[in-house]
Amino acid sequence: MMLRYLRSFFSAVFTPVARTLLRMGLTPNAVTVLGTAGVSLGALIFYPLGELFWGTVVITLFVFSDLIDGLMARLGDQRSEIGGFLDSVFDRVQDSAVFLGLMLWFFGTGDNYWIGVAAGICLILGLLVSYIRARAESLGYDANTGIAERPERMVLTLVFTGFVGLGMSPVVLLLVLVLLAAASVVTVAQRIATVIRQAH
Repeated sequence: MMLRYLRSFFSAVFTPVARTLLRMGLTPNAVTVLGTAGVSLGALIFYPLGELFWGTVVITLFVFSDLIDGLMARLGDQRSEIGGFLDSVFDRVQDSAVFLGLMLWFFGTGDNYWIGVAAGICLILGLLVSYIRARAESLGYDANTGIAERPERMVLTLVFTGFVGLGMSPVVLLLVLVLLAAASVVTVAQRIATVIRQAH
């Protein structure tokens, strides 16, 4: 993954935060829920109002909960199948909220039909990428492959949405979303092909 080195860096940065939250009595699952609520509210309140920069700031503050809850689970020896299940489910909620917020703005006052369409396509394909992996694993196959996994999709979407909020041309965001959609199509094909190869 493109972001594996950054993930290692942020793991080191947020380890003290994770330790502090554990000492406060919070559980990894509680942080997952709080992070998802923050991301979803940031995306569904700020983005539809056209506050793309401040919405991205709020979302970014909460999106690190996805890393922190995992650190807490490891540090506190609280890893569980239920925790992993909730984390995966709430990741989908966060992703959907971000793209839905963009759709609400650009289909409405933002008045850019094609960005709204591109955001909708990214939403659908992102869910499909995740579903293929989950369905494959339920059948005993491994489909953890592809060029457009969740961290890359979310980082690029948030970064360029924030830039548009600061005055960058929306055309740049459109190009990014189109590229992400194309990469997601490739990822879908890669995962399906991987499962078919294992099945034979």
